Amino acid sequence: MGTQGTPPPWAVRLRVQRKAEVGTVADMARRLKGVADGPLPTVGDLTRMIRGWERGDHYPSERYRLLYARALNATEADLFDLDERPSVPVPALPLESVAPDLDLYERITRTLQDPRRVDQGTVDWLATCLAEHRKVEDTIGSRPLLGIVRQQLGIVVELAQSARGGIADTVVDLAAQYAQFVAWMSLDIDDQAAALAWYDRAHDWALEIGDVNMATTTLSMKAHQAWSAGNARRTVRLAEAARWHDGRVTPGVRGMATQMAARGHALAGEARPARTLLDEAEALIRRAAEHADDEPAWMYFYDETWFRLQRGMTELHLSNWPKAADLLTAGLASLPASYKRDRAWYGSCLAKAHAQAGDVETALQVSLPIVADAITLNRHAHKELIDVAALLTRHPSRQAAALLDALADASRTDN
Repeated sequence: MGTQGTPPPWAVRLRVQRKAEVGTVADMARRLKGVADGPLPTVGDLTRMIRGWERGDHYPSERYRLLYARALNATEADLFDLDERPSVPVPALPLESVAPDLDLYERITRTLQDPRRVDQGTVDWLATCLAEHRKVEDTIGSRPLLGIVRQQLGIVVELAQSARGGIADTVVDLAAQYAQFVAWMSLDIDDQAAALAWYDRAHDWALEIGDVNMATTTLSMKAHQAWSAGNARRTVRLAEAARWHDGRVTPGVRGMATQMAARGHALAGEARPARTLLDEAEALIRRAAEHADDEPAWMYFYDETWFRLQRGMTELHLSNWPKAADLLTAGLASLPASYKRDRAWYGSCLAKAHAQAGDVETALQVSLPIVADAITLNRHAHKELIDVAALLTRHPSRQAAALLDALADASRTDN
């Protein structure tokens, strides 16, 4: 592995040989498809994967290592330094935080060979992998990560089917968390059917072990899926269903369900119930902040900054442009720089608020810095910026053309 900020040798080698022997990243994607025995992702998706490999963001699976060897007429060992590959026993990003020591490595390996031997140390390590990959996804988006996490989920499901005794429920709990994360990433790349299926599976596992926090969360996230599709009625109904467990879940999980109901009402233009529910959700998030350690691990992002941004987005639905702009500006000022995907989304919402208010210059100033991340990391932000450009065309000015040019340039680079 390379040092921080420096790609590992195998990643550098892939880039050098690709440029010397093939040409552009898109050419390399087509070369991989040409030597494959079966179907591969689209050229666009492959180019994103190739860029990630060439940066050393993650290590290619065995299938892609073999395809690279064919495409470049080389051996797998020569290209990938197989004796130096990431020392983790399951597919994972090459992160120092998930590299097990020798004793744990051997324990995990034994478990994978015989899933009936699963122990707490292996489960804890897999939970650490999940937590670290959640954080990485905030920065690099879903596309480079989804395949890896799906493979991890497959391993956890096999362990859950084999586990016996007191650890069995713990492994099922972990499977539900993995399924919820895979569902989230599937929705992020617009695979609606997979997202719904994995939310349903996570909900089933949660009910199986009596985990009302996860059962509530999956209903909230299905409400989010309905909101992203513009279905206000389904958003409200699913969010209200999530609130059935109110007395048995943590304040943070209750707050998530409540703000989802608010977003559904706002999407329908119903200002009074939306704002009433937001006030209720805000009180819950403050209670959650007082006992943050009691919240489930997957609620790590849920804090006052996140809620402020959600409130700003809701005011955007309600056409309250000045209030939306104030809330979104304040929220973005506190949102960590590593949350690139979320910064692209909320930045696009802020640009839309300014555009709707007729402040075309500020709308452009907000839009331009997030164009690349919107296209690469967040399809919703990309669509929102297209809407912003359409709004700017109502004004006889240079701003609309500047934003459209930036979107076109970034799209060509991404492809």
